[in-house]
Amino acid sequence: MEILSQFTEILKYTLPALIVFVTAYLLITRYLNHRAATKAVALKLQRDKEITLLRLQAYERLALLLERIHPLSVVTRVRTPDMLATELQYAMIKNIREEFEHNLSQQIYVGDETWQLIVAAKEEILKYINMVGNQMPSDASAGVFIHALANGIERANTPLPTEQALSILKQECRTLF
Repeated sequence: MEILSQFTEILKYTLPALIVFVTAYLLITRYLNHRAATKAVALKLQRDKEITLLRLQAYERLALLLERIHPLSVVTRVRTPDMLATELQYAMIKNIREEFEHNLSQQIYVGDETWQLIVAAKEEILKYINMVGNQMPSDASAGVFIHALANGIERANTPLPTEQALSILKQECRTLF
């Protein structure tokens, strides 16, 4: 009987302590799990914010690229006095390629179709510049070349490939933001 009374005496002290321990363990575990989940959500929100900012900057840079490779925009940057048509043609092609290469990394932030449209727009602009340049006499001035470029753009009655690509780029950007 004495063993039973000693056992009940031990239980009187250990059982409440065990209940307090299990309760504390469960509460602390729950608190730590909640805190870890909250921190994970905060980190994801921060990462998403940074990615969104990078993507928006990429859309801005690609829009600027499309504006900068417009033939008449390129002319204003690369033309120098007394330039011949062939010199201007080559300077324009070089400038467009450099602009494009400078923005190659932006393709990871836009959709594949949009990127392919930007690449196609660049290629079409280069073809157009070469087509006009190949029709020029070898001694034609840059002014004659510019006039032929502008007339061709005006007569086309359709948006340039860069303008079409810019429109698609803006649409894609609007759907994301």
